[in-house]
Amino acid sequence: MTDANYLIVGAEESPYSVKVRSYFRYKNIPHTWSTRAQSGDVFAQHAKLPLIPLVVSPDNHGIQDSTPIIERMEASVPDPSIHPSDPVCRFVSILLEEFGDEWGNKWMFHLRWAREIDQIGCARRIARMVSPNSDEEQLARASQSIRERMVGRVWFVGSNATTAPHIEESFQDSLVLLDRHLESRRFLFGERPSFADFGLWGQIYNANRDHTPAKWISATRNIPMWLDSMLNPVSRGPFEDWSTLRETLVPLLATQVGPTFLNWSDANSRAIRDGQDEFSVELRIGTWTQRPQKYHAKSLSVLREKYRAFSDNEELRDLLSATNCLQYLSDT
Repeated sequence: MTDANYLIVGAEESPYSVKVRSYFRYKNIPHTWSTRAQSGDVFAQHAKLPLIPLVVSPDNHGIQDSTPIIERMEASVPDPSIHPSDPVCRFVSILLEEFGDEWGNKWMFHLRWAREIDQIGCARRIARMVSPNSDEEQLARASQSIRERMVGRVWFVGSNATTAPHIEESFQDSLVLLDRHLESRRFLFGERPSFADFGLWGQIYNANRDHTPAKWISATRNIPMWLDSMLNPVSRGPFEDWSTLRETLVPLLATQVGPTFLNWSDANSRAIRDGQDEFSVELRIGTWTQRPQKYHAKSLSVLREKYRAFSDNEELRDLLSATNCLQYLSDT
């Protein structure tokens, strides 16, 4: 890392890491990309949690968590903005970024470790990243260890025998809706990337690195082009107004975001509040049962706080009410 560069400690297999890297590339912020294996001492010095990405600033301050990283950088480097000026578009973008981070991660993580072919492929990539100089025997042992450990952790995103088909149905349905939406635009809100693009892209880009979801993605017409564009995103024009986005984004909000993701997130938050060890909730895609996740209760609280700044907008309230989102954005 040079004195003028930020350092991003991440991994290609981490959707949150590539999300941050894509943002830095879009903003032309000088940075160096590194793994924990390459920057272990720096990571130990700055990381408060054993999680990537970690961004270290040129003045030697560490930042973690992809959304706060981008929000802090956006305050420092506001142009070109990732936030549409139209308040309806701006909040929907914020909402879809959260949807990508929290619900999209269930797609990616479940699919990565649900089937043998995907388990083997990803475990080998991680093993090679962690120990790039390993011989074939060492790589095989490390891959098997990683595979066993990660398959045992799918419960963390709510993946289990009951929820697995619901996760896969949600992913495939979302691909159809996103593909239709991207038919007439390069990015989710027009001709330049938005906050929403970075959040959703990181998860789908990583899913596309695994055999099974990659087959589903390759069957779409527009998503592969969007995935490629977001690797090194460039502004090609303005954001659109909500009037031109509504037709193809409302179905995503009305099926995947409101009655699925926000419904789950609200139930998870209530389970945390009530000290439950497990909770069940009826989603549009079926009955969902899992252990509650503390981080997501905090994340929902932050999203609700963000909504308060837009809550006087009648057009937005009507949209969120019609798509079964509004009831979950109230913290009362």
